[in-house]
Amino acid sequence: MGDERVKTEALQIIGAFQVLPRLVVFDLDYTLWPFYCECRSKREMPSLYPHAKGILYALKDKGVDLAIASRSPTADIAKTFLDKLSIKPMFVAQEIFSSWTHKTDHFQRIHSRTGVPINSMLFFDDENRNIQAVSKMGATSILVDKGINLRALQEGLTRFSENLKTTEKNKQKWLKKFSQNPNSSDKMHRND
Repeated sequence: MGDERVKTEALQIIGAFQVLPRLVVFDLDYTLWPFYCECRSKREMPSLYPHAKGILYALKDKGVDLAIASRSPTADIAKTFLDKLSIKPMFVAQEIFSSWTHKTDHFQRIHSRTGVPINSMLFFDDENRNIQAVSKMGATSILVDKGINLRALQEGLTRFSENLKTTEKNKQKWLKKFSQNPNSSDKMHRND
């Protein structure tokens, strides 16, 4: 399936959702491309997974910002490959550094750099430990098996929408509870 056809299908998927993430964050190795950077040479011409480029362009066309969170120990090779693939300028943040934090440091830096709340982010990665850690921070996180594809995009946007609805319901419950007992905080402060 060519990049344009994937982009068209991705635009249809994205168009089905009323609310989109403000930022979509991708891992690199085995998420956008089918290899580990540290096992490759800068001289090589890299390739993306078949659906990756079309999905990236569709998200950009819909006004969704993109970022990278990679624990690659060879950031120089990763950045060279992003340049060679002509996609480096698409990303508003590129956090590519080795870390033992399962990407929590990456997401703190992305949040600081972009100002986007972590719960307004959608994240794709091929390692469950990263998915678990970043989910606990509040991002909707999707485990990909063989790279980003249209099915994973659909799943991610569906889960993001569901998480947003749950958050909104909880917020409404809290507001209703608080508005029914508006003096509860005053009582707490008077008893101090």
